[in-house]
Amino acid sequence: MDMEPVQPPTQSTTQPPAQPTHPSVQPTHPPVQPTQYPAQSTHPSIRFGDIPEAAIDRALSLAYLVFHESPQDEKRKHHRDLLLGCVRVGAYDQGELVGFLAALPFTISVPGGELPCPGLTFVSVAPTHRRRGVLTGMIRELFGKLVADGAPIAALWASEDAIYGRFGFGPATLGNTVEIDSRRPLALRIAPDTRPLRLLDPADVPDVLGPYHDRTLTERPGRLARTEAWWREEWMVEEDEDDDELSPPRVVTLGDPGGPIAGYAIYRTRTCDDAPGLVRLDDLEADTPAAAAALWRYLASIDLTGVIRAWGRPQDDPLLLFAADRDQVRVTGQFPGLRARLVDVRAALTARSWAAPVDMVLDVRDDHLPANAGRHHLTATATTAATTTADGHATYERTDRPADLTLDIRDLAACYFGGTPVESLVRAGLAQEHTPGTARALDAALRTALLPHTVDEF
Repeated sequence: MDMEPVQPPTQSTTQPPAQPTHPSVQPTHPPVQPTQYPAQSTHPSIRFGDIPEAAIDRALSLAYLVFHESPQDEKRKHHRDLLLGCVRVGAYDQGELVGFLAALPFTISVPGGELPCPGLTFVSVAPTHRRRGVLTGMIRELFGKLVADGAPIAALWASEDAIYGRFGFGPATLGNTVEIDSRRPLALRIAPDTRPLRLLDPADVPDVLGPYHDRTLTERPGRLARTEAWWREEWMVEEDEDDDELSPPRVVTLGDPGGPIAGYAIYRTRTCDDAPGLVRLDDLEADTPAAAAALWRYLASIDLTGVIRAWGRPQDDPLLLFAADRDQVRVTGQFPGLRARLVDVRAALTARSWAAPVDMVLDVRDDHLPANAGRHHLTATATTAATTTADGHATYERTDRPADLTLDIRDLAACYFGGTPVESLVRAGLAQEHTPGTARALDAALRTALLPHTVDEF
């Protein structure tokens, strides 16, 4: 991942590139011919445009160079399949591909419903072309495509936190890393669900877990919908790419035979010669606290293991309350997860539900998408499901009225899912409250029953 400086836009050009050249490596592919060059970086030879299907392998080679990876054929095929169905943006220096990013076609849960949410990934700048505005130009090009496609929100997982805030991405979800000492039985304050547990064949995961995940998707904002291919090629991969000593994925479900499941856990294990064996929990969902307690107790009882490490749990995980001994169940870290960007503020705000009425003027700063910037009058009535302006429950219209609250687009994105209080932004000096009580009123309206969270990395 390259940290490119923000550069002011320069005059666009549609002139074709000159003959290819690459300053550091001999090209192993013919020069890539992008389909268009609607933007230019501050470096006069660099242009931006689509990456045609014939150039996907070249784009992957660039990404693997930047991220120091050498994936096996199966993983490379998976990456290629992902890229076939998404938006692809390239940066070209005289016809040679020197930058690459893609946006996968995800759907995300928002308060009260779901919205399309392109997911940025494979963001790569050749080491020979750092600090020339390549990333800025590619992001600008991508934003233009997303606006044209009508995408209200975009998202990403950042490998370097400092890069993406300046493009308007704010931390939409937070995750806890939780460790449990399972060398003794897990002490609980509630009785676990007594319905039977069963291990699930990974081949059956999309058919069994898929409907459950779809049914519960909108109960918590920030979650990504999972296709059958995503279940098989992301969640059920035999070998973990970060730790080849971990077992293949194991899946346990809770529920009566023949009936719907009430919860599941996906985990891997690893034995150690000189330390307790590990259970690494990747995903756990349950209908009730009792169902969750049954799954946690199962994980803590796996033979030849002595520690459970759950890398990404929601901040409001009920485990932290129903665990009887917080010395046994510890939060060992917290991290920002999914970062969101409101591409179309009006569409995003009028498509979500509201927990309380709203009537205020927001002054939004957005240096990259001027249509979002300026003062807008937001009105909404309390709703229990996502609605549209046609239903009369939410409006967001440009106005000349004085602002009640001023904030940056990245901070509005962080608040949108209900995870970051507006009042905390005001206290931090990141938002300015011009009318007393506005931040508190907006927080009441943005509140969600569950805090936003996701474990789907991309």
